[in-house]
Amino acid sequence: MNVSRSGYFNWRNHQPSRQERRKKAIQERILFHYYDSKKIYGAPKITHLLRQEGYNIIERTVGLYMNELGIQSTVIKKFKVSTTNSNHNNPIAPNTLNQHFTTTAPNKVWVSDITQIPCREGKLYLANILDLYTREVIGWRLYGHMTNQLVLDALNDAYQKKRPGKGLIHHSDRGTQYASNEYREKLEDYGMVASMSRKGNCYDNACAESFFSVLKKELIQGKRFKTKQQAYDEIYRYIEFFYNRKRIHSAIGYNSPIQWEEKFYKGHSA
Repeated sequence: MNVSRSGYFNWRNHQPSRQERRKKAIQERILFHYYDSKKIYGAPKITHLLRQEGYNIIERTVGLYMNELGIQSTVIKKFKVSTTNSNHNNPIAPNTLNQHFTTTAPNKVWVSDITQIPCREGKLYLANILDLYTREVIGWRLYGHMTNQLVLDALNDAYQKKRPGKGLIHHSDRGTQYASNEYREKLEDYGMVASMSRKGNCYDNACAESFFSVLKKELIQGKRFKTKQQAYDEIYRYIEFFYNRKRIHSAIGYNSPIQWEEKFYKGHSA
């Protein structure tokens, strides 16, 4: 092997330095957080989690360690601009939200949207309602149709869960479902103020649409669900157990939506 006897025994008897032990420990934690997030988290989020554990480390070092380990995060691309069927004669609400995507408390502004979910067994549509402050998905429904009932049931789900006070702004696009008489009447019953995007400008509803971009990149990743039941089960687990309770967001201080909401109410009850 062209290795000297002394060189072999020096290698065999080598004791890892303190720096080497620290690097190994950090890399083990990087691997844990990477696979615990289903290969979603990249260097920024993992750096934050490592600092919470007491490691004094910068993002660049974490990125280098991830490269050495041969792992990388799921990259979230900007959401695709999509079109909405706004060819109807129903009343259109003014754009009250007007791209003001910050608010001061939970249950002040909700945003809603619909997307199609790929499934071999047939068409599926997902309607969601997201709280703009916490980023929590507070109401959602997955049906094989895109009728008014889809969005109505998602709205009812959110209302029963949060019971917000009157005056909440509900923002959506100009789709026929959101402009329907049934939906507008339900918003009025709940004391909510309807707001709708401008025609042809889906960036007015960017927060709702960007959630779908995250969902499709992190969960679906180009695959097509075999059955509707499989689609429901996997989306349920993603939203209720990972996205709402565990997935940290840089926009809300590297907290999960549930954690951010709990911190808000804890701070205002003191």
